[in-house]
Amino acid sequence: MEILWAPWRMQYILSGGNRECVFCKCSNTTDIKADLVLYRSKYCFVVMNRFPYNNGHLMVVPYRHVGEFEELTEEELSDMVMTIKKSVSVLKKALSPHGFNIGANLGKVAGAGITDHLHFHIVPRWDGDTNYMAVISSTKVMPEMLESTYGKLEPFFKEMEGGLDDDR
Repeated sequence: MEILWAPWRMQYILSGGNRECVFCKCSNTTDIKADLVLYRSKYCFVVMNRFPYNNGHLMVVPYRHVGEFEELTEEELSDMVMTIKKSVSVLKKALSPHGFNIGANLGKVAGAGITDHLHFHIVPRWDGDTNYMAVISSTKVMPEMLESTYGKLEPFFKEMEGGLDDDR
């Protein structure tokens, strides 16, 4: 039997049914670094994925708690697409990936872990970022701590118009 030690999960397990939406919490945070928020625009924000597929895995999330793609307003959708574009540019400058996976998982059967607050993923990819570890031991190697990646991305996001100024 394989055992995965994750003692930080107990707080989540014991919290019961009163779970605040993690994206709504991040949208209103005052501790942006602890909550891994990198950028705020008028209708959405950029946050690092706490459980990334790869280093630099970002999510672009509307402030409004909306679960259906077609519920986004034109303004929200336009702002999200422009924010995705800006985020790709930052990732290219800061991390030099060879490619990207960009998309949204709409609905539980499509793989959405959070179904009631729509969000887009931006996953940087590098040649060779999948290796024998995933095949042999079902293990993904993350070569860098989240805080280190945040430190690499933050200066580039701060340079962008708006940055973390709350201009909503």
